[in-house]
Amino acid sequence: MEYRALGRTGVKVSTLVLGTANFADPTPENEAKQILERAIDAGINLIDTGDSYANGKAERIIGRVLKDSGLRKQVLLTTKVSPPTGPGPDDRRNSRLHIMQACEDSLDRLQTDYIDFYFIHRFDPNTPQEETLAALDELVRSGKVRHVACSTHPSWRVMEALKISDSRGYVSYCCEQPPYNLLDRRIENELVPFCLEHGMGIIPWSPIAQGVLTGRYTNTVTFPEGSRAAYRGGIYAERIDESGIDVGNRFVALAEEAGIPPIQLAVLWVKDQRGVTAPIIGPRTLNHLDDFLPVSDMNLSDDVRRACDELVPPGGMVVNFHNSAGWGAKSQILGVSDRG
Repeated sequence: MEYRALGRTGVKVSTLVLGTANFADPTPENEAKQILERAIDAGINLIDTGDSYANGKAERIIGRVLKDSGLRKQVLLTTKVSPPTGPGPDDRRNSRLHIMQACEDSLDRLQTDYIDFYFIHRFDPNTPQEETLAALDELVRSGKVRHVACSTHPSWRVMEALKISDSRGYVSYCCEQPPYNLLDRRIENELVPFCLEHGMGIIPWSPIAQGVLTGRYTNTVTFPEGSRAAYRGGIYAERIDESGIDVGNRFVALAEEAGIPPIQLAVLWVKDQRGVTAPIIGPRTLNHLDDFLPVSDMNLSDDVRRACDELVPPGGMVVNFHNSAGWGAKSQILGVSDRG
C-alpha cells in the first residue's frame, strides 16, 4: 500500500480511503465488521464516516469494531457534521451550538477520545464562517479533534475560511472532500489548482460515479435492485441520465480493451489525477472491497489517461455530482459551463 502526505499536516494516508456510508444501510453489521478489518489488514489507514450515516449507526459499528479489536491507534478516523441528526431546528448546520454537541455525540458513538479529521459536511449559508471556525478551533485546542476539513464546498468559500483562520489565529482546513469522477471533472478548473497552491489535500468521493462507470445502469427508468438510485432515490436517482449511461458504456469498453475491470479503472483514474491525495471507496459488500484493493498497487498509463480524456475532456462534465451541495445551478457550479 502506498501512502501520501495529506496536505501540510505531515500525516501519511493510504492511497485508498475506506468510506462507510453503506454501513448499516444496507450493509449488515457483521459484514461491515469484516470489511473494516480486511481494509485495515490490507493497509488502509484512513476510515471515513459521518454522523448522519444510517442515523449514527455507521459510527457505532466502527466504534465497536475498533474497541473490540484494539485497532484504534492503527487508523485515522474522519467524521462529519452539518446534516440533520435530529428533529430540532438546531440539530443541523454549522452553528457552534450544533458542532459542539455533534462532536460529543460522535466521540461517544465512535468510542474514542479524539477524531483525527473533523469535516464540515456541507456549506451553510446561514451561519457565519467565523462562528464555525471558532468552534472547530476550540475542539482542536481541547484535544477532541486533531485536524479540520471541509466537504463539497465551493473554492471561494474555502478561500474565505483560510483567510479567516489566518487573520484570527484559528486552525485551518487541511483538506477538501469533493465529488470527483470521470463524469464530473469540474473541480479541475478551480478547486484542484487552489488546493495545490494552498497545500490542501483532496479526498474525492464517488470515484465510480455511483456505479455508472461500471455499466451498472442501462436506462433512466428501471434501476438495478440494491443500487442507491433504486433504494434511496432523490439526488441519487437524479445522477442517472442518458449522457452518463452512454459515457459509462464507452468507459466499460475502454476498460475491457485495457484489460482492467471497470470498477478498478474508475478508481485508478481518480487516484492518479493531479492533486488527489486518495479517493474514497465505499464497498457495500466484502467482495466489493476485494475488487477495490488491487488499485492501490496500480498506475494509470498515459495511453489510458488520454483515452479517458476523449470521453470527457479535462474540466468537463456530463453528470452533475454536485447536486447535493445546495449551492449553484447545474450550469453554474464551479463557474464553468457544461461540457463533454
